[in-house]
Amino acid sequence: MNTLIPAIRVKSLSFYYGNTKAIEGVSIDIYQNHVTALIGPSGCGKSTFIKSLNRISELEGSVKVEGRVEFFGQNIYDPRINLNRLRRQIGMVFQKPNPFPMSIYENVAYGMRIAGRYPQTELDAVVESALKGAALWDEVKDKLDKSALGLSGGQQQRLCIARALAVKPKVLLMDEPCSALDPIATMKIEELIYNLRSEFTIAIVTHNMQQATRVSDFTAFFSTDESRIGQMVEFGVTNQLFSNPLDSRTQDYVSGRFG
Repeated sequence: MNTLIPAIRVKSLSFYYGNTKAIEGVSIDIYQNHVTALIGPSGCGKSTFIKSLNRISELEGSVKVEGRVEFFGQNIYDPRINLNRLRRQIGMVFQKPNPFPMSIYENVAYGMRIAGRYPQTELDAVVESALKGAALWDEVKDKLDKSALGLSGGQQQRLCIARALAVKPKVLLMDEPCSALDPIATMKIEELIYNLRSEFTIAIVTHNMQQATRVSDFTAFFSTDESRIGQMVEFGVTNQLFSNPLDSRTQDYVSGRFG
C-alpha cells in the first residue's frame, strides 16, 4: 500500500447531543485517497461520527464536542472555522437520495451558484464533469433541463454524488448511501465508490458487511455496551479486520453472532 497520509485525523473524540453522549473517545485516521468503511450495530454511533467530520450534526440541535477533528492539520471545531467552506471541502451524501426540486442541471450547479458568480461556460463544464464523475452523464445528458425528481432512486443518489463532486471536495462522506436502493443501483454506487478513490478520500457508513469488504481499504468497527457508549472497538485494513480481527467483539459481529 502507498504511503498513508491522513486527510482527517480524529483524536479522542467524544460527542454529545445535549447531555446525551453518542460517541466516546474515538481516535482514527481517515487516509487520503482511500475508502474507510464504518460498520457496527444500530445505535453504536456510526452516523453521528461521520456527521461530526464536517459538523453537519450541528444542524440537528445543540451539541458538545470533546477532543479534536483535524482536516489536513486544522481543527475543524476551532470557532474561527468557516463552516460553508468546510462543508464544501468535506461533502456529504445521505442515506436517502435528496435531490432538490429543480432541474438535473441546477441540482449539480447549485453549490457553485451559491459560492459565487461563474460564467455559463464554466458552469456547463463543471456540471458535465461532475455527472461524468458520478457515472450519470450518459443517462441524463439529453434531459438536463428535466426535473431531478423524475429520476430513479439510484440515479437520484448518483445525482446527489455529482452535486457533492461539483464543488471539488477533498473528502466525501457517505451515510449508508445504498440502503434505499435495489441491488442493481447498489452495484452502480459501489463501482462508483471504487473508482472515485483515486481522486477523493471517502468514508462510508454501511450495515452491509459484504459491501464494506467490496469497496473499502480500511474498516472501523463501532459498538456499544452498558458501560460504554459509541466506542470504536477496532480499526484496520479491511481484509485483516474481517479475516483475523483482534477483538472478540469484532469477531462476534463480523461472524454474525450479534448485531
